[in-house]
Amino acid sequence: MNKCGTFLSKKPFHKGFVLTYDRMRRFEGIWHLERKLLFPAHIFFESEDQKALYEELKKCSVLNEIKNGLFSVGEEEQTLLKELCGESGNLRMSEGIIRNGIPKIIKGPLKGMESRIKKIDRHKRLARIEAADSAKKECLGDKWKLGSISAGLEIIEKIV
Repeated sequence: MNKCGTFLSKKPFHKGFVLTYDRMRRFEGIWHLERKLLFPAHIFFESEDQKALYEELKKCSVLNEIKNGLFSVGEEEQTLLKELCGESGNLRMSEGIIRNGIPKIIKGPLKGMESRIKKIDRHKRLARIEAADSAKKECLGDKWKLGSISAGLEIIEKIV
């Protein structure tokens, strides 16, 4: 990412970043907070002029080696990612309870998004969040569709 920053002009290029998420992992008998890449094979670039940025990125030799190409992120996906990750680009841990099999998030970025939770792994303290009801991760033309996202979720209580 730093290499491309030196090759790209500042006009169309605002910033490049990767998105991360926090999760809990147990090793050496203790739970540790660790930060993982949300989309390991993706770099996001922010720009006001998408076409000019695309032309600049095509000139970057590092990115020309990428086989999957360049895609723009749709408005719905942008909104969701900004909501979840904020300006920091990091999806923080959330806390919740499960009451009669229904999750209720009480703290964190997943609060209010309970309907998007498709799977909870209480052992690994992770949740799978669907970006859209029927969306799957696809590359359609020059648009990138987001399927599901891993998010750190600690269930602090289960009420039957």
